[in-house]
Amino acid sequence: MRHLIPALLALWLALPGQAAAQDADIVSLQTADDSRGWDAVGKLVLGDRGFCTGALIAPQLVLTAAHCLYDKATGVQMRPEDIQFQAGFRNGRAVAYRSVARAVAHPDYRYVAEDKLERVTSDLALLELNQPIRLPSLIPFETGATPVEGDRVGVVSYAQDRAEAPSIQEFCEVLAGRRQTLILSCNVDFGSSGAPVFAVHDGVARVVSVISAKAEVDGRKVALAVPLAEPLHALHIALEASKARSRTGTETVRVLSGGQSDGAKFIKP
Repeated sequence: MRHLIPALLALWLALPGQAAAQDADIVSLQTADDSRGWDAVGKLVLGDRGFCTGALIAPQLVLTAAHCLYDKATGVQMRPEDIQFQAGFRNGRAVAYRSVARAVAHPDYRYVAEDKLERVTSDLALLELNQPIRLPSLIPFETGATPVEGDRVGVVSYAQDRAEAPSIQEFCEVLAGRRQTLILSCNVDFGSSGAPVFAVHDGVARVVSVISAKAEVDGRKVALAVPLAEPLHALHIALEASKARSRTGTETVRVLSGGQSDGAKFIKP
């Protein structure tokens, strides 16, 4: 997203000279004890095209970033059956494996090859799994209200150099908040797309946003994230509409052309 920085982000955000609080380090969740309570975060394996991060928000629904669904070489949306959700994936094994039966991007999302700020503002997708995940140890996350500037949040994600186990950054800061986009001090990398951003209140971690991209502002690395408040409602409506079209036989059939992308699905900085 380097083209966005001088044109938009630098004008939008005046970062403080010093952070109000020190961000937490990233910690790898290598064991079952480490991961307890976080197994509803999983790796989304995108065929042979890389991976993203996703979070279970209902027994059969996974929240992630919309751009994860697209082949960046062709711009065509992947077939849902080519995507697998690996809940709590750690060191070669997952707590649960599910294929994806249906995938919908936010109605306002338009995939384009160029990195644009407009692409971030609706970069959300909802995946319906082929079967619900119902395990006592794997509880879907609740969702919560959009955080505001100065709030502390946390992120659990996979990334290119930590693909074998999830990692947690227990707290980082909301540097700036707008209705459609948040700028966070959280440390993310390729593969972290779709990772849940958490706010903890009364001991309960709720998903309040989803990681869309990494960027820089005046040489400082930041994360761009999409708030959930309004987009999630639109996603649920889009999912139900997709189901209705399928039942009536009016759903569009997509013809996939050739071409493959490489590496993790993530907007380039």
